[in-house]
Amino acid sequence: MPRLVLASQSPARLATLQSAGVTPDVVVSGVDEDKVLADAADRFGDLDPADAVLVLAQAKAEEVAARLEASWDESDDEPPTDLIVVGCDSMLEFDGAVVGKPADAATARERWRAMRGGKGVLHSGHWVIDLRDDADGGTGGTLGSTSSTTVWFADIDDDEIDAYIATDEPLHVAGAFTIDGLGGPYVERIEGDHHGVVGISLPLLRELLGELDVPWRSLRNA
Repeated sequence: MPRLVLASQSPARLATLQSAGVTPDVVVSGVDEDKVLADAADRFGDLDPADAVLVLAQAKAEEVAARLEASWDESDDEPPTDLIVVGCDSMLEFDGAVVGKPADAATARERWRAMRGGKGVLHSGHWVIDLRDDADGGTGGTLGSTSSTTVWFADIDDDEIDAYIATDEPLHVAGAFTIDGLGGPYVERIEGDHHGVVGISLPLLRELLGELDVPWRSLRNA
């Protein structure tokens, strides 16, 4: 049975997978996101948000995959032969600008005052790398795609914005909001995949794994 390695420290991504019956190993990437994006811009020119999150997801998956393989080379133990790595990254596109995690409470407050009553697009990039041995059905494949979901925000007043920011949650997530946590009441509706807004699109991940001949059911705990 294949095992999934999640190259992300996001509790929301982990919880989403666990809710779907998949308990991944978690190995957090050490990627310098600013450098990755700068290098990509030098090579390809300005990236739109859907491409930027895919570039970052690929970098995270590749860094974790390389680190795992290096650790096996240095160990006397038999390396695992059943691992598949998935990297993810998310950004909110609002009014033509890319909105990541706010640097501080003042930035989060400014963003929410701009976003309230409006809409944005939450892009979540996914990249999958097959590290399985041939004997375990490995394909050596590496591929990815982006989930993009339109999000409409409630027209909340300054007091409610301040109260939400005081919870500290907006400081740790792309776009300064969650849909599955304390920010849920401030999201009026979406068009697209709910899981993509959380940060990992289960339908998209299922499709990518299918390209590697990995049925989703094979990852479930039972």
